[in-house]
Formats: sequence, structure tokens, C-alpha cells
Amino acid sequence: MTGFDVIVVGGGPAGATAAGALARVGLNVALLDRAGRIKPCGGAVPPRLIRDFAVPEDQIVAKIGTARMISPAARHVDIPIENGYVGMVDRERFDEFLRVRAAEAGATRITGTFQRIERDADGTHVVFRPRGGESARLSTRLIVGADGARSNVARGEVPGGDTIPYVIAYHEIIKAPADGAGYDGRRCDVIYDGRISPDFYGWVFPHGDQASVGMGTGVDGVDLKEATAALRRASGLAECETIRREGAPIPLEPLKRWDNGRDVVLAGDAAGVVAPSSGEGIYYAMIGGQAAATAAAACLASGRAKDLALARKLFMKEHRMVFRVLRMMQDTWYRSDDRRERFVTLCRDVDVQRLTFEAYMNKKLVRAKPMAHLRIMAKNIAHLTRLIPAA
Repeated sequence: MTGFDVIVVGGGPAGATAAGALARVGLNVALLDRAGRIKPCGGAVPPRLIRDFAVPEDQIVAKIGTARMISPAARHVDIPIENGYVGMVDRERFDEFLRVRAAEAGATRITGTFQRIERDADGTHVVFRPRGGESARLSTRLIVGADGARSNVARGEVPGGDTIPYVIAYHEIIKAPADGAGYDGRRCDVIYDGRISPDFYGWVFPHGDQASVGMGTGVDGVDLKEATAALRRASGLAECETIRREGAPIPLEPLKRWDNGRDVVLAGDAAGVVAPSSGEGIYYAMIGGQAAATAAAACLASGRAKDLALARKLFMKEHRMVFRVLRMMQDTWYRSDDRRERFVTLCRDVDVQRLTFEAYMNKKLVRAKPMAHLRIMAKNIAHLTRLIPAA
């Protein structure tokens, strides 16, 4: 068990997806992952992910039919999710399901902590430390770095990998209360309030008999635990049992390069593929893992290292415009509580609701009637110039 075609470093949605895809085309793949790591995440997955990646029903712990946007002044807008639902997954269960599925496809699971990459006359090697053991070394032809936002693989191998900007996300998994008194197990609450997060948002996402309550920020000095405690108090969840607490960095933008031009390609948070504005990462991580697998398989088949660049090209061809629009939304509307108040007011608009959720559900910008886009543009301008009151 010392030589592989590909070693995937990191067993989250990106890494597990990449490992499974590579194993299914007959390559000898290792999936190296630290045990026990659970990323803080609201857990929302759109219908396209469930469909495209054949996620079974038993992985969906809740089905969300309404999204509630809450303003700094505690005004709220309920947006119905028409023609479907947003699924919720528990990352502890869901990530392990993906790793097991990769192993069933033929990937070799290895538990340990990545340390470094070494190269010598015999080729490329991954050095890692098994739990409770001494450092070990595995040989490989290629490496997929899927080890998170502050990826050790990216830092050492890919330009920009050591300077990628990020926010810190923190959440608490709690025992969910009964529906009523402000909580609804079929509704996601998104809280745009500078007292909770000065530059992002807070959330209350149902997970069946549990719920994820958290927030994210890139502003130094914010007490994430206190902000989450304030969110729980405001949401009537302060007395609910806390099951676990988790925090981690979330990247803010895709890296300009995802490979080292030699033997490494990145995927998921390591490549920076979390959607601006929404912070959505699971779908884009899995798509990124799929793209990295395609690029790695192409490189091994052709012998051309330049084929590793296919990963970024494939991903950005489909998703560049969505990321650009979401970045503009975040930069425009998250700048102050006045802007957040106006953003929530704007969300009352039926055109905005329809186009936003159709884009989210299908992961494409909607080609709506031109007049709908013109109306939205006019309302955006009216809010930004204060022609419309934030109420």
C-alpha cells in the first residue's frame, strides 16, 4: 500500500467526491483524511446537488420550504421555495457517507494528518502521520489537495495558496425545540444584523431533531461565541441543549490558479470555491472535486501536466458569472446595517424572490423576461439612492 496513481488529501465533500470519481475510472486512489473533524456548516444542499450526486433520502435530515430574511430592525420577509425544497444534511453523517461511497468505488481510505510533499529520484511522495504513530510515506503520481481553506497542500505548492482571504465561521449544533415560539423546522432563518456579524450574516438552520445556529465574519476582534450566544437569545434558543461547537475558516474567493503545473491540483475550500454572499460551499466543493478528478485523469492519460489546469477551467466556465454576481451583491448590500435593512426590504419583491431561488436551486443565472431584470435593476438603484424607504 505504498504506491498510488492519485492521493487525495482531505476527506470532506470535495476530496471524497474526487476520490470516488477517480476510483470509478479504474485508478488506484488513496483518500487521506483526519478522523473526527467536522466543519461548521449550515448544511444546506440544493435540489441540483441531490439529483446530480445521487444523494439518498436518508441523508436529508430536514426539508426546507421557506427562507426567512431578518433585518437589523427585526423586520422579516418569508420567501417560499416553490417547486421543491432545500435539503439539509448533517455534516458529521454526510461527509462520512461520501467517504464510505468513495471506498466502495475502490478508493483506499487512510487515516492520518498530512505533513508535507517530498520529491526525489523515485517520484512524488506524501508524508503523513497516522493517529498515534510515526510519520509514514506514500508514493503517488498526482495529488489532489482538498484539505480546507488554509490548505497545507495549497500553501506549499500553488501560487496564492498561502494568502487566500477568508472569513471565520462558527456554529453550535443544538437540540431543536418544538415548532412554535419563533422556530419552524421547515424554515431557514438568515439574520442580516451587524450586532451578529458586521460583514456577513447569522443563521438558524433546522437539522431535524437538531439545528445549526451560527455566524461568520472576516472582521478581527469579533467574539464569535458571544455573537452566537446573542443570536440564540434573539431567536429564543438560549436554553436549548448544546450538542457540539465548531469553527473554521471559509475562503472568500477562488484562487487564480488551482494547480502547480506539475503534480498537484486543488479542490473545494483549498481552491477557494465558496459562493460569495451566501457562503454556500457543499455543492461547489463537490463540483470542484469532480473537476479536479477530471483534470487528474486527463493528466495521467495524456502525460501532460498542463491538463491539471482543466479543473479550474471547467469549474469557472460554468460558475464564474454566478460568483461574480454574488460578489457584487455582498459588496453592495452587506456594507452597513442601513444597506442590510434595504436588502431585506428588496427581498419582498416577487421578481427578486423568483430569480434568486431559481438560480439557487438550479445553480444557473435565470434567463428571465427582460422586464423582470429591468424592474430589479430599477429597484436596486432606488434603494441605493434612498428613493425607497427601508421598511
